[in-house]
Amino acid sequence: MITQHSTAQEIKGMLFKLSDPQKKEFLPYFFKTGKGQYGEGDKFIGVVVPKQRALVKTIKKIELAEIELLLCDPYHECRLTGLLLLVQIYQKASTEEDKKVIFDFYIAHHTHINNWDLVDLSAPQIVGDYLLTHAREVLVTYAQSNHLWLQRIAIISTFAFIKKNQFADTFAIADLLLNHPHDLIHKAVGWMLREAGKRDFEAEYNFLLTNERYKRMPRTMLRYAIEKFPEPMRQDFLKGRL
Repeated sequence: MITQHSTAQEIKGMLFKLSDPQKKEFLPYFFKTGKGQYGEGDKFIGVVVPKQRALVKTIKKIELAEIELLLCDPYHECRLTGLLLLVQIYQKASTEEDKKVIFDFYIAHHTHINNWDLVDLSAPQIVGDYLLTHAREVLVTYAQSNHLWLQRIAIISTFAFIKKNQFADTFAIADLLLNHPHDLIHKAVGWMLREAGKRDFEAEYNFLLTNERYKRMPRTMLRYAIEKFPEPMRQDFLKGRL
């Protein structure tokens, strides 16, 4: 067990002790680290997420300066563990001021949140949760930034709103990203639309039909969005018959 006032160095050491050689070999392929791919150059220790979560639970106190070192580390697992620690700190924060410090820290380091899992396991819990009670226009700025990971943060953060049955921001960001060129945004937008539809089918249905968005969005986005629709209706959407 890691003691109080943990450091980035000792956490990294623990991660290396948890390394699985097979995962170390597999993960670079899974996260597309080849030349020209979205994860180009990323390095892996070989530690699965459940083991990282278990490690994070043993860490009782860590300074933001040490988390910053983890976020700047070339190893993927160090960055993810740093983000999971940041989520843990955020969830324990007792004041709005403390939450704002973590929110600001997160956004200031967004260039290190540079793969889909890093975004998905932290953005709703920090950015989304914080914006539940603050102005959300900043998500539009992120969506229009032309920065892949900041754009994914924009749409995935709305998962926190969806869970509160608030869908307007998800639909607005989805509209901004409707013609995005990258597959990772297609999947993210489709996923959030599907989650909205699971809670309010009519709202998602109307979003897709209005201005024939379902015909204009990338095929992958549409498939993700309508995955839970009744099969005959799903086929009508895929064949453009609505």
